[in-house]
Amino acid sequence: MDCLIRDATVADAAPISQVIIAALGESNTQDYPAEIIEQVQRNFSPLAILGFLTQRKVYVATVGNALVATASLDRNIVRSVFVAPVYQGKGLGRRLMETIESMAWREGFKQLRVPSSITAQGFYLSLGFTKIRDEFHGAERTIIMDKTLGQ
Repeated sequence: MDCLIRDATVADAAPISQVIIAALGESNTQDYPAEIIEQVQRNFSPLAILGFLTQRKVYVATVGNALVATASLDRNIVRSVFVAPVYQGKGLGRRLMETIESMAWREGFKQLRVPSSITAQGFYLSLGFTKIRDEFHGAERTIIMDKTLGQ
């Protein structure tokens, strides 16, 4: 699939929000109850995305003119890796993670950490991440994973 990975811009805030909300609503529902999905979705409004753009390095993947995936790097922490449901399983998440890992390495980080959803744990395992521990925020379970870079 021909896609372009680039830095996110302010104009991408609403499309990023749409991709994340759609992915949460379709992909994560098998692992989390509806009230958790709705709570997490509220954290990814266009306004929240605009805030992330000032705090993190945010990337997007586009196919044609459509924004179809996003991921971000907050120092050495991977955040908000989401692919639009129709594009999942086509390698876009993997390509975004390659970009994230390269950027982290260039910035001098030797270790990456990711707070993974239950849904994404297998994806991160396939990229060489290992589970460190579970964290619970109320009923929401997050799997903390890490990976040593440059090996």
